[in-house]
Amino acid sequence: MKKLFAPLCLSALALTLAGCGKTPDAEEKTPLVKVRTEVIAPAPLSINNELSGRIVAPRVAEVRARVAGVVLKRVYEEGSEVKQGDILFLIDPAPFKADLDSALAALRKSEALALQARLQSERYAALIDSNAISAQEYDNARAQAQQAQADVAAIKAAVQRARLNLGYATVTAPISGRIGRALVTEGALVGQGEVTPLARIQQLDPVHVDLTQSTRDLDNLRASFRAGELQQVGSNQARATLIRDNGSPYPLPGKLLFTDVNVDPSTGQVILRSEFPNPDNDLLPGSFVRVRLEQAFNQQGISVPQRAILRDSAGVAQVLLVEADNRIKQQPVQLGNAQNDRWIVNGGLKAGDRIVIEGLQHARPGEQVQIDDLALPLVQSTDR
Repeated sequence: MKKLFAPLCLSALALTLAGCGKTPDAEEKTPLVKVRTEVIAPAPLSINNELSGRIVAPRVAEVRARVAGVVLKRVYEEGSEVKQGDILFLIDPAPFKADLDSALAALRKSEALALQARLQSERYAALIDSNAISAQEYDNARAQAQQAQADVAAIKAAVQRARLNLGYATVTAPISGRIGRALVTEGALVGQGEVTPLARIQQLDPVHVDLTQSTRDLDNLRASFRAGELQQVGSNQARATLIRDNGSPYPLPGKLLFTDVNVDPSTGQVILRSEFPNPDNDLLPGSFVRVRLEQAFNQQGISVPQRAILRDSAGVAQVLLVEADNRIKQQPVQLGNAQNDRWIVNGGLKAGDRIVIEGLQHARPGEQVQIDDLALPLVQSTDR
């Protein structure tokens, strides 16, 4: 047994020494991390800002009773579309018809008195030349004739007023639009002592969206315009996209109408009014919405995929830059707004830079990487 054990020990020792004698060149090399990249290529890019606001109707009319009376009938259908001049309510016209008849009778009487006074003045004019009457009597006749004409004019105005009141008994739509529920019912006494609201009409196509933006953001935009970094979108050409509550875009594009000249002192914000078509009445006044508004245009804009952005513990945005020797470098960037699946980059990158867009979880700063053959140069699409 001892003779057999000795050769086995020698063999094991030889194998151990042989293993310890391997050189580093014989060890298998660690493969390089594969990444996909994009090459930064500036391209025309619109600068969008997503702002919040509320939908408002461009025209709103409060239908009110202009005369006192009892409502006889509601003519329109609640919630329907009405046109300007359509009859909405009927107020009892009997008192106003009686007032008109009384005014017409008073007019006929005053016209008769005016005729009598005029004829007497004409007769006195013929007698004054022959000294048949005194000058005082002639002057009195002329004054009575003129007074009678003034009475006729006053009563004609009363007749016109009576006709207006009779017309106001038929309440019509002052504008075209969607009318809401009736605020009174048949038999209600309206306009007694105060103007009574009857219904409300709102124009819903198109609709306005009043947005709010801070004066700081507006000042930054103006500074960029003056420095030549950005170009201003032409008047009535700034496009707007409405974002619904579920995050989906409204299918019909809108436009920016104007920016208010006043700043709200309590919030430091400015109102921007946009307009959207609303043929199907999907957008209702009072709704809170968000709008992606095109406010500027950069001829040499830079954007990167959102997945290429990393953030450090302080929240600073960074990208992984591939240098000339294929080594990774962390590069801080200044981000603007997000557009679709990309971030607009305001600083930190230049034309020709190559950034990692896939494989970021394995790439480490200072290490070499292998660029995937599928990597393609950046092709930025313009929104214009």
